[in-house]
Amino acid sequence: MVVQRSGWRGRRAGLAGVLWAGAELIVTVGVVVLLLVVHQVWWTNRQAAAAAQEQVQALERAWGEGPESGSRVGSGADPGGGGAPVVGAEPGGAADSGAAPAAPAATRAARAAPPAAGSSERDRAYAVLRIPRLGLVVPVAQGVDKRAVLDKGYAGQYPGTAGPGAQGNFALAGHRNTHGEPFRYINRLRAGDELIVDLRGRRFTYVVGKILSETTERDAGVIAPVPRSVVKPDQGYSEPGAYITLTTCTPEYSSKYRLVVWGTLLRSS
Repeated sequence: MVVQRSGWRGRRAGLAGVLWAGAELIVTVGVVVLLLVVHQVWWTNRQAAAAAQEQVQALERAWGEGPESGSRVGSGADPGGGGAPVVGAEPGGAADSGAAPAAPAATRAARAAPPAAGSSERDRAYAVLRIPRLGLVVPVAQGVDKRAVLDKGYAGQYPGTAGPGAQGNFALAGHRNTHGEPFRYINRLRAGDELIVDLRGRRFTYVVGKILSETTERDAGVIAPVPRSVVKPDQGYSEPGAYITLTTCTPEYSSKYRLVVWGTLLRSS
């Protein structure tokens, strides 16, 4: 009996050791995952937001020095660059990710944007979007490529859509969570709120008209020259005009659906 009891105790001790080692491994993995989440959600936000504000300041300084300097800092490069267009964007789950409706081929390149400076310039900011209601000031670049544009905390212009102030649809995408999350709170916008776009000595003021709280990631109609949802045809516009569209993912920390804010040009100066 004594020998048997000692063997049982040994087995219990061995099992306890295995359980303890397993618990330590689980805790270690949990800490690593937590650090990754903190880096993705918090640190990338700080980095991207700070860099985006530096870009806004650089644009404003360059514009103050004259048109030639302005064109060097902000390029309005070929709107066809920057990867597949995304109605909204959220980085792989926690923020903008991607689905891609093709941008309307009928829209013209941004007529009001600065001249192209070569394909290497495509991801550079060329304008500044201001949303007074949200206290938001964010640079705008051509294209909606995540790495080149959206992950920098910029708003990205859908390739092929109209330029600021032009007839057609000036359509933008932005992260809702992580990487500066410039469009996180656009769900708070209401009809009548102003959306201001500054472009090297010019200012275009739009006014929010309609909001589509949810549509699919491939609803390309929302960024058409006359924006109108193809998923919910009763949502959108039916007459030509000068429009602005903001898109991002919804609900937060998900890329399942897209949130859309539409506005119309109120004045330019």
